[in-house]
Amino acid sequence: MPRRILQGTVVSDVNDKTVTVRVERRFAHPLYKKTVRRSKKYQAHDETNSAKVGDKVLIRECAPVSKNKRWSIVASA
Repeated sequence: MPRRILQGTVVSDVNDKTVTVRVERRFAHPLYKKTVRRSKKYQAHDETNSAKVGDKVLIRECAPVSKNKRWSIVASA
């Protein structure tokens, strides 16, 4: 199965080799047809500690690294 790739913004980098990435999605409300924004936060593995708060990054699904980390950073977007 292909691994999903999402684009988001780093919101926290205080942990070692881990960043928190906020991924935002937009969709039309089914009844009101207004564009709605929803966001979700993912813990992502950052081996080199290169990502900083505010960076746009691409994250990819991977095998579990720890209890909450199932994503890894692919590149800065």
